[in-house]
Amino acid sequence: QVQLTESGGGLVQAGGSLRLSCAPSENMYNFNDMGWYRQAPGRERELVARINVGGRTNYADSVKGRFTISRDNAQNSVNLYMDNLKAEDTAVYYCRATILSKIYWGQGTQVTVSS
Repeated sequence: QVQLTESGGGLVQAGGSLRLSCAPSENMYNFNDMGWYRQAPGRERELVARINVGGRTNYADSVKGRFTISRDNAQNSVNLYMDNLKAEDTAVYYCRATILSKIYWGQGTQVTVSS
């Protein structure tokens, strides 16, 4: 069973930065793509950013220019660097990984941005 271990998150003031990390239990290049999603209270889970096995990335419009997703080969992890955080970025952030038709989720990590 694939496991995704998330770290990072926490409380930060608006304008601050955080880094989220997702480490899968197997080689991250085994997955078609990996990414981060978020869910705020009362809202549906939404894509934040993802990266495919070839390195192509895509981002939600709301985070373009502020968030960066990248791979750390030494740590076998996918990281989400979040800059210039806003109150509306407050949510539980989930790592997701896909292999063909199978989807795996992390347990989620809370990000709270105070205004």
